[in-house]
Amino acid sequence: MTQFNAPVKDILFSLEHVACAGDLPDWDGELAGEIVQHFTSFAEAEIAPTDAAGDAQGCRIENGRVRMPDGFGAAYRQLADQGWQGLCAPEEHGGQGMNSAVGAAVSEVFSGANHSLQMVTGLVPGAVRTLLDFGDAAQQAHYIPLLTSGAWLSTMCLTESGAGSDLSAIRTRAVDGPDGWRVEGEKIFISGGDQDLSDGILHLVLARTGDAGSGVRGLSLFLCPSQSEGGDRNAITVERIEEKMGLHASPTCQVVFSNAKAELLGELGCGLKAMFTMMNHARLDVALQGVAHAARATEISRSYAAERVQGRGADGASVTIDKHPAVARMIDEQDALTLGARALCHIALVALEKGDDVALVDFLTPICKAFATDAGIRAADSAIQVLGGYGYLTEYCADQNYRDARITAIYEGTNEIHAITLASRLLRHNGGAAADAFERFVETEAAQGDAALTACLPNWKRAREVVVASEAPAALADDFMKLTSQVAYLTAWSRIGRAAEKSDDPQRLKQLHKHVSRQSSAMVHYHFELIAG
Repeated sequence: MTQFNAPVKDILFSLEHVACAGDLPDWDGELAGEIVQHFTSFAEAEIAPTDAAGDAQGCRIENGRVRMPDGFGAAYRQLADQGWQGLCAPEEHGGQGMNSAVGAAVSEVFSGANHSLQMVTGLVPGAVRTLLDFGDAAQQAHYIPLLTSGAWLSTMCLTESGAGSDLSAIRTRAVDGPDGWRVEGEKIFISGGDQDLSDGILHLVLARTGDAGSGVRGLSLFLCPSQSEGGDRNAITVERIEEKMGLHASPTCQVVFSNAKAELLGELGCGLKAMFTMMNHARLDVALQGVAHAARATEISRSYAAERVQGRGADGASVTIDKHPAVARMIDEQDALTLGARALCHIALVALEKGDDVALVDFLTPICKAFATDAGIRAADSAIQVLGGYGYLTEYCADQNYRDARITAIYEGTNEIHAITLASRLLRHNGGAAADAFERFVETEAAQGDAALTACLPNWKRAREVVVASEAPAALADDFMKLTSQVAYLTAWSRIGRAAEKSDDPQRLKQLHKHVSRQSSAMVHYHFELIAG
């Protein structure tokens, strides 16, 4: 097994010198570094050792309750006791009040150490934000401290057997009666639908309050606590845990709400708006999961290749396989994908935190989700190839890294759905304001003198015009997403290249920047020809 070592220097370099987190009014670079390093020490020592063992053992149901793998409970208690669950929550609700940029750094490290455990615990920041945006004072005062302390965890309950991407088909119903709201229905694919880590669970449930034909306008969001203040269990049961390709230690549950007690969160009929607060947070978090898998894949490849002796060099002496061009190329590509995808996510997160360019954040979010998760899968697949036969075995965990990474392109909206969103709503809504914001973002960076980016920008502009004019934009969506992602990737790498001297390895970044410029320029031209031709 290749030991997990978090890329702390790369993460902090990306935040400070590429995404310009220093522009945030509450950014303290020294404090951020201390926080990330402190969490990294904890993650490497206590969380990462549970990863492979948890994958092998998996979760199980005993007496109607989910039991997590051995060691997860102890790791979670330390996580909660050290205050990590409330890192970005307001201090008045028991949190530490850190901004989302710091939270993003911690989340990436967590995902790299143990994606399954991060999945079960990682919905809390989104739930807190949803409560802050839509909850009343009593709901905030009651539930947020439970979440920030780690006493409770949260879920996001949207999907049903006949309602996945099309939420207008949701059948789970909520009815207001003499003793308050009650929820009746069944949800599937619920991460952490039950577990034995926390005392309680706060389920955020999207349910129908309008008639059958009301579509998404008839959906409202509800808080369904797993138990009352007195400890009595709510009418919520787990029917089964799904058997999955990866994330074996994350219980993906089929959850049944049998006239369960609930509270309306926000306004009646505005459930989708409230739920998207949690979903948008989750989508950037999933993008960083992709980055974490890419980083892990690079680490596995680089470590193995530097020790594996095979073949001879030009002088006839035996060499390690990292000296062979084919292997070096794969590792460089993994490294470039990791750094570029991370930078893109950080740029979006800093813009989100600043709040002065909402349109740009709207446009970058689906790009980050699609590009970073594809990057994680691609890098994880390359790690198996670098290791050859050993990559196909379980010894180095390259197989688990690939299996766990694969879901990221599917959940929180498949990458294909994000491509359609980009090519339709985001190019047209409000006169194309989001696309205009992206264009300004790229133009600003191109003006710094990046020749490859400057050459590619006209192709993106022309592709945009073609897609907007098309009567069937969905047919062009995949190529437009890939073209746009490559332009965004080039933009991120332009920033990395300009900041390279501030890193601990400038030569590495400059070399990778040249590689990305050549490769991405070719990909932009290729996808433009497919769109325009």
